[in-house]
Amino acid sequence: MTQAPPPAPPIYRPLAAALWMTGSIASFTGMAVAGREVAGIHDTFEIMTIRSAIGLVLVLAGGAALGQLGRISGARLGGHLIRNLFHFTGQNLWFYALGVLPLAHVVALEFTSPLWVVMLAPWLLGEKLTRLRVLAVALGFVGILIVARPQIDQIDLGVLAAAGSAMFFALTNLMTKALTRDIALITILFWLTAMQLVLGLATALADGHMTLPTAQTLPWLVLIGLCGVVAHLCLTSALSLAPASFIVPIDFVRLPLIAAVGALFYAEALEPAIYLGGGVILAAILLNLKAGGRPV
Repeated sequence: MTQAPPPAPPIYRPLAAALWMTGSIASFTGMAVAGREVAGIHDTFEIMTIRSAIGLVLVLAGGAALGQLGRISGARLGGHLIRNLFHFTGQNLWFYALGVLPLAHVVALEFTSPLWVVMLAPWLLGEKLTRLRVLAVALGFVGILIVARPQIDQIDLGVLAAAGSAMFFALTNLMTKALTRDIALITILFWLTAMQLVLGLATALADGHMTLPTAQTLPWLVLIGLCGVVAHLCLTSALSLAPASFIVPIDFVRLPLIAAVGALFYAEALEPAIYLGGGVILAAILLNLKAGGRPV
């Protein structure tokens, strides 16, 4: 569906990447706010069903406009299915967390996804786990504890959901990396939206009831679908223009931005622990990049 942006002179590539990241940050923020707005009306399975339906229309329309539909193939369906089961699980956990946790908490814990990649890559991709990467993971875990501040005598399902979503997003990224070696992007996006539409319908209808979009929720659901596609397009384009070590710190602008949104529109407290923990997680990711790792 999408094509890499045209080559830019080296001097302009960081600027172009930063502009793409602005779109990514705005899109992910918009999706988080929209997810919060519909959380009390639609369950996560219903949100995923409608998001996938909108995404499938966008993929097919974009593929047709770019003459890419002929590249869609049924090769490696098993790999697509595993990838989409991971993503479907992670996305549902993310939407659940949005409904029960402050927005900044969810985003801070989401940023641990590259560290899950570090831990899982040796088993799934055969990549080497060095001492510096182990240190990065340990530092990231400290950041999680600072943000979550878990209570020994109780289990916070929202924190578990947010942390779990980061892990499943990491698994999704690892599977994507494996698929992109010989599968066209349009094929990955087609099976992403088509399979998750089926998964969403099956789970949403499992209880015999599905809440249909209303005049109140439809605009938010459409925004979720649009932002989901645009966010990943912008992020992929940015990474094609600049190294991850440049992109990751820019993406962390999402944390103070979403915290400000939460404070202004949802009266959520601006807690220093969120910024401290987020900073520790950022340091862990930068340490991983120094060790030769890369968020995928």
